[in-house]
Amino acid sequence: MSTHYPKRRSRIKRSRMWGFRARMKTKQGRKMINRKRRVGRSVNVRHNF
Repeated sequence: MSTHYPKRRSRIKRSRMWGFRARMKTKQGRKMINRKRRVGRSVNVRHNF
């Protein structure tokens, strides 16, 4: 029986796809961040991975 490892996602790839700077590149992403800020969510500008 072999051991199962969870999906090992690269943190760099993840942040490039879904990170703050990726959101800020598009108009829709900026709208999403502003919508979250209006509701009161703290939008993380930087993660320490």
